[in-house]
Amino acid sequence: MTGTTIDSPVRPWRGPFGLGLRLRLLGWALALLAVASLASVVVIRQVLLNQLENRIATDMRQEVTEFRRLVGGRDPASGQPFGPDLRAIADTYLLRNEPQAGEAVLVLVDGAFYRATEAPPYDLSRESALLRHWIGLTDSTYGQVEQSPGGSARWLAVPVIIDGAVRGQVVVVEFGAERRAEIDRAVQLMALACLLVIVVVAAGGYLAMGRALRPLRTVTETARTIEETDLSRRIPVTGSDEVADLAHTFNGMLGRLHRAFAAQQAFVSDAGHELRTPITIVRGHLELMGDDPADRAETIALVTDELDRMNRMVNDLLMLAKAEQPDFLHPDHVEVALMMHDVYAKAVALGDRDWRIGTIDEVTVWADRQRLTQALMQLAQNAVQFTSPGDTIELSAHVAESPTRGEHGGRGEHGRVLLAVRDTGVGIEPEDRERIFARFARAEHARARAEGAGLGLAIVAAIAEAHRGMVAVDSIPGAGSTFTLVLPAGAVLPVATGAGR
Repeated sequence: MTGTTIDSPVRPWRGPFGLGLRLRLLGWALALLAVASLASVVVIRQVLLNQLENRIATDMRQEVTEFRRLVGGRDPASGQPFGPDLRAIADTYLLRNEPQAGEAVLVLVDGAFYRATEAPPYDLSRESALLRHWIGLTDSTYGQVEQSPGGSARWLAVPVIIDGAVRGQVVVVEFGAERRAEIDRAVQLMALACLLVIVVVAAGGYLAMGRALRPLRTVTETARTIEETDLSRRIPVTGSDEVADLAHTFNGMLGRLHRAFAAQQAFVSDAGHELRTPITIVRGHLELMGDDPADRAETIALVTDELDRMNRMVNDLLMLAKAEQPDFLHPDHVEVALMMHDVYAKAVALGDRDWRIGTIDEVTVWADRQRLTQALMQLAQNAVQFTSPGDTIELSAHVAESPTRGEHGGRGEHGRVLLAVRDTGVGIEPEDRERIFARFARAEHARARAEGAGLGLAIVAAIAEAHRGMVAVDSIPGAGSTFTLVLPAGAVLPVATGAGR
């Protein structure tokens, strides 16, 4: 029994409450704005109330100070001193005093209520218990009335001393209900203004976030329309903010995927073509193989050779696949001069050529010796294929100095190492110099000379890239080629210790 899997369209994640990113961002912004506005209103109200309390205390002390100025002073009407006449002092004070809103002044003379300001919010002289308390005071005292028909009130009672005796008391009362109501009205207006700001920010933020998140929707829509066979679409990028960076990154990813899919398709096509040929040859010869022993031996030899070629091709493909793994290299200290002489000793057996060793600098690098040897041997084999007996093949290695020298002035401490294989063969046409490093690629004019599946130079390029380097080619058609394996400056060890033979 086989099962069928149906791919459902991917829906955008909308969070735990089904809200899109636009509404969630706007919600968080409005929540923070609302909390900040509420905190501001509460703090401002408390500051205003504290200022009101301080102003009330100042006003009460000022009234008492003005009353005390009349004690021991002169009557403005007669020009004579008031003397001990507290009633005359109270009459003059109350006549000249204009109380503020919610303020009242009571004067007690000789243990009894005498007079108060007109039309107070509430006449506290009716409160007998409070009146008796004031009459008995001999020191300045603050107090508060929590509940009264006129609301809560604060009072300051000060005894009036004339000729060394307490003749009465002056009481200043402040009813703060009206002032607090003004503060509450102002705070309400502030709260309404904050609410209006939140509404305006919500509307403007919704539009602004929609405009800011439009590239994200474009990314989503583009991603939904992309198929494996069409990776050519790109996102239009405007601006230079984070969303624009995302669009640039997405376009770069599409470009890499496009190249990867194109390389994969070309690889599958070329690999299928290269493997199909030996399979067809093997099958055809096996089908036509007769009973003659000589014919069978010849067929078996031919089939074995084709199978060996297929095995080499598969091994090369596996090696290229492994080049992308992190454990492809096993780097260690490599003495370049010693390695180049070993490569020379092995390469001379590849063919009857004029093998030479050119300039070899003694330097130590941090690299994988076996992989470098493999790459150089592949370049040597490639040189043998495109040269004739008697042609020259030269191996060399030198350090390319960088503009800045090392701390101790030593050579190559900051330079690149160039491992080169030069030949005097047929050379490479300019149009072929880029494509020869691709898998299954061969120069057009040299196909008759080429052996193998066209993976050799691809392997060399993979080994160079694994070392964070590159492969360069310099060629003159008909005069020869020079392939150079370039190791980066970071591969060179600070202290060069080379050995040669």
